[in-house]
Amino acid sequence: MNARFTPSRQEDLPLITGQGHFTADHNYPGMLHAYVIRSMHAHARITHLNLDAVRAYPGVRWVATAEDLKALGAGTIANPVTVKGKEGEDQIQALMPLLAEGTVRFVGQPIAMVFAASALGAQDAAELAEIEYEVLEASVDPEQTTLSTAVQLHANAPRNVSVHFSSGDAEPVNAAFAKAAHTSQLRVLSQRLMGVPMEPRAVVAIHDAATGVTTVHTPHQGILGMRNFLAMASGASPESLEIDANDVGGSFGLRGGAYTEHAALVLAARQFSCAVSWVGSRSEIFLSDWHGRALILNGEIALDAEGAILAIRFKDRVDAGAYNCMMSTFIGTRNLSITMGGVYQVPALYMESEVVYTNTTPVSAYRGAGRPDIAYAIERLVDFAAHEHGFDPIALRRKNFIPENAFPYKTANGSTIDTCLSGKLLDRALALSDYAGFEKRRAQSLSQGKYRGIGLSTFLEASGAGNAPKDQAWGEFNANGFLYVYGVTGPSGQGHSTSFASIIEKALGWPADRVRYETGNAKHKLLGNGTGGSRSLYGAGSAILAMCHKMLESIKPHASKTLGVEIDKLHFENGVWIADGLRVSTDTVVDALASEEKTALNALGEASSGATYPNGCHIAEVEIDPTTGVTDLLHYCAVDDLGQVISPQLVRGQVHGGVVQGWGQAFCEQVVYDDQGQLLTGSFMDYAMPRAGCVPHLKNETYEVRTQLNLLGSKGVGESGCTGSLPALANAVMSALRPHGIDQMDMPFTGAKIWVALQKAKS
Repeated sequence: MNARFTPSRQEDLPLITGQGHFTADHNYPGMLHAYVIRSMHAHARITHLNLDAVRAYPGVRWVATAEDLKALGAGTIANPVTVKGKEGEDQIQALMPLLAEGTVRFVGQPIAMVFAASALGAQDAAELAEIEYEVLEASVDPEQTTLSTAVQLHANAPRNVSVHFSSGDAEPVNAAFAKAAHTSQLRVLSQRLMGVPMEPRAVVAIHDAATGVTTVHTPHQGILGMRNFLAMASGASPESLEIDANDVGGSFGLRGGAYTEHAALVLAARQFSCAVSWVGSRSEIFLSDWHGRALILNGEIALDAEGAILAIRFKDRVDAGAYNCMMSTFIGTRNLSITMGGVYQVPALYMESEVVYTNTTPVSAYRGAGRPDIAYAIERLVDFAAHEHGFDPIALRRKNFIPENAFPYKTANGSTIDTCLSGKLLDRALALSDYAGFEKRRAQSLSQGKYRGIGLSTFLEASGAGNAPKDQAWGEFNANGFLYVYGVTGPSGQGHSTSFASIIEKALGWPADRVRYETGNAKHKLLGNGTGGSRSLYGAGSAILAMCHKMLESIKPHASKTLGVEIDKLHFENGVWIADGLRVSTDTVVDALASEEKTALNALGEASSGATYPNGCHIAEVEIDPTTGVTDLLHYCAVDDLGQVISPQLVRGQVHGGVVQGWGQAFCEQVVYDDQGQLLTGSFMDYAMPRAGCVPHLKNETYEVRTQLNLLGSKGVGESGCTGSLPALANAVMSALRPHGIDQMDMPFTGAKIWVALQKAKS
């Protein structure tokens, strides 16, 4: 890409100089502060609740219970996706009330909210609450929760099952397994994780009684999604809510919808006609932010005598937590099934998935939302089968890649993949990683008492299709010489402003440093999708490109006039208008126009963009110290097909960040509950996170294959690093351990776990 179209990040300067503006920075005169009283038990009936002393505490304005919020019109936390079961039956739903109604079902579940003149006052008052519980048996293990001996969490959900979903056709799969020369089975756990964004969840709501509009400042991933989910939870009409966020310190899927605090603050702001604030502590966030992953995937693969894949099937267990909240159903059904064949030509596919309830924090989207998990399971299964039956893992993959002439390729369970050049990506990754020299390096490590391993993943994922029918962007030139662009997708660190400015500079010739992107401007009623499923760039970006095309047509007559040439002689190339050897830039033309002429250039761009299929090949090389079990990642290379790359710098950042997040899941992160549902990893003292230096040598290249599925020709990137790294890292660890008698282990690969496994293998 021409250097002219690669500006430095617009977002960085205010953030690194302390000028960022986050939700907790809002401070209104007379603002009330909220504190949440939460359950200390995972499963219990509330037998006594006396809040009189809380209400009498100095400075307390209101103490809200479930009955109070329901009286004001409150609903429940949204469960936007439901599916039919394998026999066509309706999904059983257990919707989460904003505040507990007689029974609590996870530690940290909100019971009441205190609103006071100060945050500390609200917290001190909450300590006076008198709550008595009848503690009930807890069901914590998703594999045990469906047994007849397990306690039933919801009256309408026998065996604690929300839905038993299926995808594909079982009959040809069973037939393929019956005739297969080789079969392999592998169970993998994608453990429960926490999103832990840098900025804790926070809400500030202020109501304008004159207009009837409540403005809600909060981190979000898209104003329309947050607004609609908040309307469901609070009972307010979507039109009476305005969502606003300046800077957002991380998301990873957690900011996709409204929580209890969002809805309760809207109702409090409306009742008292003042601003209300709630800022979660880190401890609260560990307890009550939706968790991620929590998936058990049982995979089987059938091969013929030469190694051709005949069929793949999965039987999955999806832990929804205590309630159906937000995206858990979507993750456990659509996202586990849409790419369950990976990059391979598989004649028969079938999966079943049980979404179940446990006495744990509800689960929703977390970077990739099921797609990294199924890629992990597939690539582990293929690698395991190769070693179990004596095939070379690279040759087995090559043999089964979807041929280039087969695209667009329709999978056996109905997904249509437009393109995926796995062979070329594999070739480049093998060269980049010096795969051929690995055995020499392994021998060197072994001579020093270390176990070295190398693992690869050739993966594919499906980015988000979006819920809105189209994405829109409005652009307008202002008197100060800037082009303002408005949309609905909000950034949480991805660099929307930089990427969108790059699109505009390349397509329109308008300088990127004179573009400003804003989300949530109330005067622009736009459609669009939020930031989720790696679709922001090509979704909103395609709308911005369409906007640029409209603007070009409007600017062309003015460029013709400026150059003094006939309009049919004029053409646009590399951001410049050219005719008869004369040249003029777009900004020169626009800057010379009068205000009303500039206004006439304003345009609405819109585009419909579905799912894309980013894919790649990642290779990891690790070394294990058998005396401690500690694994060092020595080298990592990632070769990704992300379609048209708009901002190479941001693509590298996204891939690097995703790989590091994958490293966290592979080697240290895990939410742990005890048998009674008490959270044992409730702080950074107990929940380990990646640190600087954990991925010291990362080579990253892109192999651009434009897609025809959107105007930009781009594919999603936000989750590719995570999707490719989980299987690559796991396969590398297994490569190091396999010669020493270990061929299966679940993440996280902690030093203690590996050391114990090695001692058992020796004995």
